[in-house]
Amino acid sequence: MKRRQFIHTVGVGMATLAVPGCLSKTKRPKQKPNILFIMTDDHASHAISSYGSRINKTPNIDRIADEGVRFENCFCTNGICAPSRAVILSGKHSHLNGLRDNAQTFDGTQQTFPKLLQQAGYQTVMLGKWHLKSDPTGFHYWNILPGQGQYYNPDLIEMGERKQHSGYVTDLITDIALDYLENKRDKEKPFMMMLHHKAPHRNWQPAPRHLTMYDNIEFPEPDTLFDDYSTRSAAAAEQEMSLRDHMQIAYDLKMEPAPKRLNEEQRAAWEAAYGPKREAFEREKPEGDDLVRWKYQRYMQDYLGCIAAVDENIGRVLDYLDQSGLAENTIVVYTSDQGFYLGDHGWFDKRFMYEESLRMPLLAKFPGKTTPGSINNELVQNLDFAPTFLELAGVDVPKDMQGESIVGFLQNKTVSDWRESIYYHYYEFPAVHMVKRHYGVRTKQYKLMHYYHDIDAWELYDLENDPQELKNVYDNPDYTDVVKKLKAELKRLQVLYGDSDELSQKLLEEDMERRRKAQERRKKKQN
Repeated sequence: MKRRQFIHTVGVGMATLAVPGCLSKTKRPKQKPNILFIMTDDHASHAISSYGSRINKTPNIDRIADEGVRFENCFCTNGICAPSRAVILSGKHSHLNGLRDNAQTFDGTQQTFPKLLQQAGYQTVMLGKWHLKSDPTGFHYWNILPGQGQYYNPDLIEMGERKQHSGYVTDLITDIALDYLENKRDKEKPFMMMLHHKAPHRNWQPAPRHLTMYDNIEFPEPDTLFDDYSTRSAAAAEQEMSLRDHMQIAYDLKMEPAPKRLNEEQRAAWEAAYGPKREAFEREKPEGDDLVRWKYQRYMQDYLGCIAAVDENIGRVLDYLDQSGLAENTIVVYTSDQGFYLGDHGWFDKRFMYEESLRMPLLAKFPGKTTPGSINNELVQNLDFAPTFLELAGVDVPKDMQGESIVGFLQNKTVSDWRESIYYHYYEFPAVHMVKRHYGVRTKQYKLMHYYHDIDAWELYDLENDPQELKNVYDNPDYTDVVKKLKAELKRLQVLYGDSDELSQKLLEEDMERRRKAQERRKKKQN
């Protein structure tokens, strides 16, 4: 793939007024565009109304799509929180940026797009969920949640100083963003702000105002809620992320008293919302499939309640940009670190290469460049975000970045030599949720996946004829040629990105040794 460089031109000229006696005036150069990158955690695209959600409305997120472009085929490279963030920062796959799972620490000394923008004169800002263990680097200002953070009265670490704040996390992060834009930034310089929300991450605690928002809604069940995995490999059956067996009634679905972190007012709202639900559950005592259905409804009430606060606060930010005049020169991007299972295949969480978690929402508006309400169907990835932001800022994209800029797509241009497949590799096993290690290739029609380590299994899906991925056709003789071609494409992508089965084995051994040492340290502490 060759690099497509968008040439950012700044018009600087002399304008002479055609009025006798007036002096010529020099126009100020137009400032480079501001970049506002909004990212949530675990927000599935099928819980966004501009993507056709059947279960909720997101009018403010939809504003970005209405004023810009909606990407139908944006995918992650490694479907888990910290690795996705590292890919976005570095523009490199997990095996090269060094962060393959949530247990590792991001090497902040490496090249990232915020550092390059900072060097180019941008004010760089990181707010909200960071989740990379090391302190942020390449930012003039940062104020982040420690680890996963808390929904209520969260601690925040501002430039190294940790303190607790009163309120709801989504509101607070937005307050900090708006305060920075209004009062703290240098208004003579462009900014790049990463505004990252914790919501709607597990265990889905809505703001007090949204605790009962969906109580009277009966959500349509996903078609695959009771998927039996009959044609799949053992990986689908041996996971630990099913609603039936692994979603916790007390912790996840709030069938226990309010967390200690809540203040008196929050606790009263919590008990008013969840107390009656606990009582109803004790009376009805659902079992079997009825319990799965009950869990799904409760799950959606809280998950979507968290998204409601995200949508409201995105509206606050968009309103501020409009009212302040910043909207005219600010590129706004909305995404999530990966997708999420909303009862699909009977699951919650992410990790698998199946569509619901592989797919990321991606909405963007580029003032004066993007045709409002446009749709792009090309295969893009979070790997492409760093090159895109650099190109938008007029900064050369380093050759060692593995993504491709999508600036042309933001301008509704056709790119003739764009990729025809994407590569995925998931590493965090054995670990929470027990999704096996696997890699794969996806084209617009097919997906080929290979599970390895304690299993050697292949799965192939014809997405055109089986969009819900219910029929693994890897052993179907009608697809013999497809398998052959996809394996060749998989090998090509591994060579292109510097991955291989040999490297996978080497990294596996390193991960096992790292986990063994961590376990030894835990035992020593216990003794």
